[in-house]
Amino acid sequence: MSLSDKITRRASLALALAAPLFVGGCFQPMYGGASGALLTSELRGIKVEPIPERIGHYLSNELRFALSGGEEDPNARYRLVISLRQRIQAPLVDTVSGRATSGMLIVDADYRLVPIAGGEAILSGVAFGTASYDRTSNRFSNLRAARDAEIRSAKTLADQIRTRVSAALAQRA
Repeated sequence: MSLSDKITRRASLALALAAPLFVGGCFQPMYGGASGALLTSELRGIKVEPIPERIGHYLSNELRFALSGGEEDPNARYRLVISLRQRIQAPLVDTVSGRATSGMLIVDADYRLVPIAGGEAILSGVAFGTASYDRTSNRFSNLRAARDAEIRSAKTLADQIRTRVSAALAQRA
């Protein structure tokens, strides 16, 4: 290794180690300080509209807990409207019996955050979650495994939506 290569490597290493010092003031925590208290107040002011189907029930419960700790604010300022689409794929099939040995639940959630007073949507988007589960010859086990997959997908979707809503409300504040 030549001397110029050693110098280049050391300079690159020094720059990589010093880079966080240059951008340290550019970032601030979303939930920290006074802005964090304001964001928490804004999140508590979101009313989650009812979502049909069993997975919608799981998702709305997860969102209510994630946004406001489960307490509903009577003076809500925003509505969170969500519509779900779900489908099941069978990625593995037993070649002897022709039955699916696993299933994959795929859920897409279209969401919109709208002021209760009216006006344009503050935020809209699509979140998606997937959860796989094993299928056996026992019908009850299959139903329970599918329900557990719905619960896992609802938690994933709630985390995604909460993070995106938090970021949008933090930008507004």
